[in-house]
Amino acid sequence: MTQASHRQRVVVVGAGFGGLFAIKALRKAPVDITLINGTAYHLFQPLLYQVATGILSEGEVAPPIREVLRRQKNVDVRLGWVTDVDVENKVVSVSGPGIDYTVEYDTLIVAAGASQSYFGNDQFADHAPGMKSIDDALELRARIFGAFEVADLQTDAEAAQRWLTFVVVGAGPTGTELAGQIAELAHRNLTGQYKHIDPSKARIILVDAIGAVLNTFGDHLSAGAQRELEKLGVEVKLNTKVVGVDSTGIEVEDANGRHRIPSVTKVWAAGVSAPPLAAKLAEATGAKTDRAGRVFVEQDTTLPGHPEIFVLGDMMNLAGDDGKPLPGVAQVAIQSGRHAADQIKRRLGGKETGQPFKYFDKGSLATISRFSAVASIGKLRLSGFPAWVVWVAVHLFYLVGFKNRVTAVLHWAVSFIGRGRSERVATQQQAFARRAIRAYGDPFARERAESGDHAALAAADAGAARPATSTTAAEQKQTGTEPLARSTEPGAGSADGSATAAARERLSVRE
Repeated sequence: MTQASHRQRVVVVGAGFGGLFAIKALRKAPVDITLINGTAYHLFQPLLYQVATGILSEGEVAPPIREVLRRQKNVDVRLGWVTDVDVENKVVSVSGPGIDYTVEYDTLIVAAGASQSYFGNDQFADHAPGMKSIDDALELRARIFGAFEVADLQTDAEAAQRWLTFVVVGAGPTGTELAGQIAELAHRNLTGQYKHIDPSKARIILVDAIGAVLNTFGDHLSAGAQRELEKLGVEVKLNTKVVGVDSTGIEVEDANGRHRIPSVTKVWAAGVSAPPLAAKLAEATGAKTDRAGRVFVEQDTTLPGHPEIFVLGDMMNLAGDDGKPLPGVAQVAIQSGRHAADQIKRRLGGKETGQPFKYFDKGSLATISRFSAVASIGKLRLSGFPAWVVWVAVHLFYLVGFKNRVTAVLHWAVSFIGRGRSERVATQQQAFARRAIRAYGDPFARERAESGDHAALAAADAGAARPATSTTAAEQKQTGTEPLARSTEPGAGSADGSATAAARERLSVRE
């Protein structure tokens, strides 16, 4: 069908940075865009750790997609999870809340983000959740603040210390920023608020298998970041591999052998992998994937033999000027999204396409504590307060929505100048969400079953029929973790750390 007979149909999968910036770049193009996303919001993932530590609310980092795109009339926003792509007929299959549907396309942009990777140890997820979504951040908030509350109730000092020991796995930007904020929370914000514990006695331990904090920032900034963390009271354990995680601690291996760190609250910030959709695209098109599941793309970010399909951001494997795969950071997603949009507009204008995507590295930023950060921008290296000012300016610039920028500044003032954390509320729903999915099964499958889809009911029940292997009540009392299964460690007794297969796949492509 020619351009004259209908407007180009562009389907965008994912409302993260890549998908959103591609859509905005097409706002004046003669195209009809269908955006398919697993949630109704755009997620500003770099600030998720501030939701988890009570600085920002979830609304400030996750504005509604429809509100963000309300003035762009060529976009139709659809809620759902892409389950299959028919590349021959140019149709995507979508599973929505209680309904399945299909969408036809002329051009497909796939920017579904990344999932947390446990490097083949998915059972760790039960006791060391990652931080890739709003759900993850809210659960971590419940775990972190809940740990202080439960510790305050303990009569045994060792049990209390287990609750006051926080282990963060992964010394990249996410892990480093989270460890720094938990340290500030314990050593500054919560002091004097408890009668039976001293929050400043909390242990915050940052663990990584590699030998440097923020290793991509260079030796000088890496060493400076580690010194700053240690000033905050963070114990940095490098060249230390995690070999086991359970409800009461974490097993690590270093040069001195294997040993255990007793801890109830663990966070996983090490490694990402592409969502299952990447493998399905590769299978359908004959493209190859790397160890992390990312799809090898052509220089213009399209799939081999399919110039109508773009794969962007965290899902693509494309070598940069140094020969190494481009990093899974927001700037790569943003720039690749704009590049895809430019290619579409050139094609519609009858111009030559296939120009290679050229990534311009604008630098890397990470906060360590209030008023302290590190910045690597070209040949410029900054640390301390100057880097923190740059960090604030950059994050405010990319934070979507004027209202969100204003409220973020106000919350930063409360938290960094004062001693308050304005978003400390943690609910049972946040703490129990994953356990509820496992116990109840896929809620959307159940909704379809109520309308006569019995196969869907069987799929939902499959997620609720798994046996439990939790510790006994007596064991919980003995170890001081009895509140674990009903407070901040949801799903601690599940034999299988995953939700139902369908639910898990959906959660992995929510971006």
